[in-house]
Amino acid sequence: MSPIGSAEWVMERCDDLTRHSSRPDALERVYLSPEHSAANMAVRAWMLDAGLDTETDAAGNLWGRRAADGTRQRPGTAGEPALVLGSHLDTVPDAGRYDGMLGVVLAIAVAHRLRDVPLPFALEVVGFSDEEGTRFGKALLGSCAASGQWDPAWWDQTDADGVTLREAFLQFGLAPDRVGDAARRPEDLVGYLEAHIEQGPVLESANLPLGYVTSIAGARRFVLTITGEARHAGGTPFSRRRDALVAAAHLVTRIEELARATDCLATVGDIRVEPGAVNVIPGLAELTLDLRGRTDNGRDALWEQISAVGHDIAQERGVKLEVVETHRAPSTACAGRMQAAVATGIAEATRSTGSTASAEVLGLWSPAGHDGMAMDAVTDVGMLFLRCRDGISHHPDEHVEAEDVAIALDAFTEAVLVLAREQEEAR
Repeated sequence: MSPIGSAEWVMERCDDLTRHSSRPDALERVYLSPEHSAANMAVRAWMLDAGLDTETDAAGNLWGRRAADGTRQRPGTAGEPALVLGSHLDTVPDAGRYDGMLGVVLAIAVAHRLRDVPLPFALEVVGFSDEEGTRFGKALLGSCAASGQWDPAWWDQTDADGVTLREAFLQFGLAPDRVGDAARRPEDLVGYLEAHIEQGPVLESANLPLGYVTSIAGARRFVLTITGEARHAGGTPFSRRRDALVAAAHLVTRIEELARATDCLATVGDIRVEPGAVNVIPGLAELTLDLRGRTDNGRDALWEQISAVGHDIAQERGVKLEVVETHRAPSTACAGRMQAAVATGIAEATRSTGSTASAEVLGLWSPAGHDGMAMDAVTDVGMLFLRCRDGISHHPDEHVEAEDVAIALDAFTEAVLVLAREQEEAR
């Protein structure tokens, strides 16, 4: 095993976490599953090796903590406020090995590097339990609990097997009525820093290993249901058809056209058709729509256009359009002081490479959502992005270079020290 705190150790631990999967042929680890428990146990051991005390909170998030003087301390201890480093440990179906996990393991490596360094604040590492929302269809469950934003309406949401979130809590050994205990208080936190693969091609295109995040996109998700009339494919002329799938196809292409004219992103990720027979005109088409924008205003303006076009298509083709919004998250601006700390860390870490390209420190917005969106409710948020090959994420081909991870370790460590110096100077 490579020495803890090294880039090689980080890469090896990301490999180790792929063992905790519900599928033998792919990586899939969802909230409150046996694989979630096994991953927490593995990461807990690494946290202990890094000099952190550990605890699993009332929502299944795993925390590690050291006091300002470097001694182990129970997570959530009152007194010294904490700077939190981390990311998430759950995955999408058929996932890659770095989304979320890299940020948790890298944070542990940073904590190990600083274990003998006195700081003006406590240092915590968190492995959030459910960022992706794969099992229950609601993203950021772990960080929403940690930021005091748990909604009791979520208890009745079910997974594909009909298990409710409440039942899953009980099966995992958690008490649903204690979920509020996971909430952190703003006065107990210095900030939240997360390292994450970019999940896009910007850094690679710029030939840069790292960048700092300026903001995280605001997202909205919808289910669009188009209802027409199912009739015999051979006996119904085109003039009499109310084909739900054709109307959906027109809407899908218009959604892309409208989004391309903005700086927003729109994705129809799934279409379900009924009755789904080769010789029957589709009477129903159900689409999912994911909207993301640099600003909430831009995203919402695009939705108004899509909604208007959708209803126009429905009227023209004699079908009915129904819309249900399933998710809404506001855009999140990373705090100026956190951006500056990460940018300084990147500049310090890349200066030694001697590359002309490395002299640039790039700020970029994140179209993908992250736990920082929830944590922003209780503390300042900052993010470090690592380039990933071809921008591929949520796929087994996710790939990062060990050299980039090494620079990220240096940059993230320096970002913590920048914030420490600022706090010392403010005293």
